[in-house]
Amino acid sequence: MTYAAGITGVGRYLPEKVLTNFDLEKMVETSDAWIVERTGIRTRHIAAPEQATSDLAYEASLKALADAGVQAEDLDLIIVATETPDYKYPSTACLLQAKLGAKKAACFDLSAGCSGFVYAMGIGSQSIVSGLYKKVLIVGAETLSRILDWTDRNTCVLFGDGAGAAVLEPVEEGYGILSLDMGADGTGGEHLIQPAGGSRNPATHETVDAHGHTVHMDGQDVFKFAARKMPSASKKVLQKAGLSIEDVSLLVPHQANMRIIDNAISRLKIDRDKVWINIDKHGNMSAACIPVCLSEAQEAGRLKKGDNVILVAFGAGLTWAGALVKWSK
Repeated sequence: MTYAAGITGVGRYLPEKVLTNFDLEKMVETSDAWIVERTGIRTRHIAAPEQATSDLAYEASLKALADAGVQAEDLDLIIVATETPDYKYPSTACLLQAKLGAKKAACFDLSAGCSGFVYAMGIGSQSIVSGLYKKVLIVGAETLSRILDWTDRNTCVLFGDGAGAAVLEPVEEGYGILSLDMGADGTGGEHLIQPAGGSRNPATHETVDAHGHTVHMDGQDVFKFAARKMPSASKKVLQKAGLSIEDVSLLVPHQANMRIIDNAISRLKIDRDKVWINIDKHGNMSAACIPVCLSEAQEAGRLKKGDNVILVAFGAGLTWAGALVKWSK
């Protein structure tokens, strides 16, 4: 039997605390005007001290499961895309499984940077198309505030915490995930990296003192990569599905920098009102960006059955991922 895989439920969770640009002015040498002009970000959410990534993922997952009408105990697979797991091991997906009571689900974490949710969608959907599984939970969840150097104004202003989740299930033929484009260029890995804490540079007093356990980014090189890959991946998934940009109802880009989004809008020649943008409110939540956008868009009535939706992202690796989805709800 041939299956098509689609999104049947979405949910999001954003921590209660909001950190504004004006708050950051008191913490590091920066200004609201400087941040807005260069990034488009005005506020971001910060997890409470007692919250870890699995806690954010749990809240988003409950909402996605309720939206899909799926019970946690019926899940076959849980994939959590994150760069900020609770622990090196066990996986955050296993911790989430325990919180949800999803006893029969296989679980693993996925590391593809900000492209992680779309990567998870690709893997999860193919497990349904193959007939292996019927109910898959995919989550993008991050507590990036825990790995930021709050003295580095070039990175600490960019990121926020949050989680988004989606349930994948078989849907009627012609709907769901129509095409995918996933790739990577590992030669650019050093441009976006957390250099210490792994087997290459284990934790020492020296690595902590040198801020080696925080985000290090070459913004210019990452920008150039994103400027190429966001439009090209979007065009590729359209081409694979035999559609054009005029057929697209909504573009959901990774929310890293407003200039990158503007570049994609210009190069794709898509109407701006067809692009979901929330970077001003949430900043860059890495793998959580796209599922949070989807949850917001659905709540706002911007996703209707039959709509063609492009999801596109880039991230650490360097990675990129695009998906074309015919909305099935």
